[in-house]
Amino acid sequence: MYSYIIGKVVDVDSNSITLENNGIGYLINTPNPYAFKEDNEYKVYLYQQIKEDEHLLFGFKTLDEKELFLKLINVKGLGCKMALPIIAMGSINGIADAINRENLLYLKKFPKIGDKLARQMILDLKGKLQVIGDVLETTTDEVYDALIALGYKDKDVKSVIGRVNKENSVEEQIKEALRLMIK
Repeated sequence: MYSYIIGKVVDVDSNSITLENNGIGYLINTPNPYAFKEDNEYKVYLYQQIKEDEHLLFGFKTLDEKELFLKLINVKGLGCKMALPIIAMGSINGIADAINRENLLYLKKFPKIGDKLARQMILDLKGKLQVIGDVLETTTDEVYDALIALGYKDKDVKSVIGRVNKENSVEEQIKEALRLMIK
């Protein structure tokens, strides 16, 4: 698995870039290939998708974009090729805010995202994305892990986790989540 690659962009296409590193050209799918300029050197954060019939690289200019991409592809029904336009068309702040505020209209503006998939995104990601300034923080969600370990169902935990005050300590968040689960 690759984490990142540093190299010179030798070609920019409508969906991808070719990054040359040590004489090898890597075809990398990116959300916004035109953000990269030919003949400039970049550090590109990578995600490698290996399927039975294809091996693909997805690249991002920032680690925040990659983290958001990884969260998005974990949503049931949302794959890599659907996550790229979301990152390309929306800001990290806007996407995280729309998910946390359950803004279906914002989420449905992205290609191939209908009502059902927008609701699934909210269900799977609400409370797991926090934005501070322009930096996306992904919560390690020790609270989620603790509640699952206590035997609560995934669906019930996800419905409660978004209502927990994230400014409290992990212990306080767990106590608050337990109070909400009992109600």
